[in-house]
Parts: sequence; C-alpha cells; structure tokens
Amino acid sequence: VIAAMRGCDAVVHFAAESHVDRSIYQPAQAIETNITGTFVLLQVARELKINRFVHVSTDEVYGDLPQDVASDETFPMKPSSPYSASKASSDLLVASFVRTFQFPGIITRASNNYGPYQFPEKFIPLMILNAMDGQPLPVYGDGLQQRDWLHVEDHCRGILAVLEGGRLGEVYNIGGTDVVDNLAMVRRILKLTGKPESLIQYVVDRPGHDRRYALDSKKLEKELGWKPAHPLDQGLRDTIAWYRS
Repeated sequence: VIAAMRGCDAVVHFAAESHVDRSIYQPAQAIETNITGTFVLLQVARELKINRFVHVSTDEVYGDLPQDVASDETFPMKPSSPYSASKASSDLLVASFVRTFQFPGIITRASNNYGPYQFPEKFIPLMILNAMDGQPLPVYGDGLQQRDWLHVEDHCRGILAVLEGGRLGEVYNIGGTDVVDNLAMVRRILKLTGKPESLIQYVVDRPGHDRRYALDSKKLEKELGWKPAHPLDQGLRDTIAWYRS
C-alpha cells in the first residue's frame, strides 16, 4: 500500500465489499475490507502526508427513512446490515482521523448506482440480464422497497467535484432525483426489454431489509454546482443498450 500511494497528492477510496446479501451471510469479509482496510489506508495516507483523502461511502448508513423524508448530511447513522454498519464504521474512522490528527479527509455518501460495467450481482444489471435471457426476475418481499437511483457518471462527477473543491472534514451526499420502488423498476426494465411481467418472481425478503432510502444533495449542489445530468428513463435505456452490446 505504501509503495502504491507514495508520490500521490490525493487518494479516492472506493474499495469495499459492497454486496448487502453477501455481508449478511458472510459478514467477516465486509468487516475486514471496509473497516480494517480503510484503517490501513488512513494510516498510510497520514504517514505519507497525502493532501486530500476522499472516502466514498453510501446512503445506507442513514438506514430506513419514512415516506417524504430525504436524509441530509446531518442525519444520524442507523445502519441495518453488516455492510452498512461496516461503512458507517469506516465513516467514523475517517471523521476521527480528521478531528484527532487534522487529517485531510472528506466523506461522500451516494445513493444506489446503475450504469454500464456494473457487476451482474447488483439489482439493475441482474434484472436486465435475466430479462434478456428470459429468466425469472427475483423480487424481494412485496417489491415496494424504495431506492434513490443515481447514474454512475453523475456519481463520478460528484466525486470529482468533491475531490477538487470539497471542504476538508465535510460530508457530501450525492443522490439522484428518482426515488423508485423495486417492483416499478423491474416493470420498467421488462417494458424496455420487451419481456412479459410474468417473469417477475417474488422471493422471501432479505433479513433486515430497509424499506426506503432517499438523499438530500442540496449541499453539494449549492457549494460545488453539481447536479445529476442523467434522467432515469434515458439512463436505463442507455444501460440496457450497453448490456445488449
């Protein structure tokens, strides 16, 4: 790690075990990577006197939200899964280094990403690929869990804005403008792929499944001029086209 980071001005820390289901059934990997791994990077970055350290986190640290509420950066952390608990822990580690060592850390928290190159275990690529293959599309519980969808390119632009102009020690939310329930998302994908809704297969809900996430990104918009540029409908069409090709 020291050799890889030596000579760098900044570090953007994306590395994580990010699959919630895997963290439920194999939590040790999430704890080791997301907490201990972040601690290792923080120690090395401090030793090498890195100028800026952007820690990429998740809206899941805020936990379940009631209807018509969007979490801003002042919301308390109430993680539900081993994954989100490990990310909340790593956020707290970064914040502790900022306070104790005057470490140049910044935290970003993004909503659910989608777009090209996403690993097929994730929700949207799994649904797209199953639809294209005529396979069942598994939907947890009643499918009414709501997620805030953010195109990966909008996320990257947000991270770049924070890297270049974010205030040290701050937290910035990076959220989409489309909060959609999982069942509605599956139906959109089936419509765009020309496949029947009979492919929807309801399965036993995930343990501790959060019902709703939604992010308030006004701080990032106001301070750094960021706004999402990919409407969900067009972003989904582009993503499906990418997987087809």
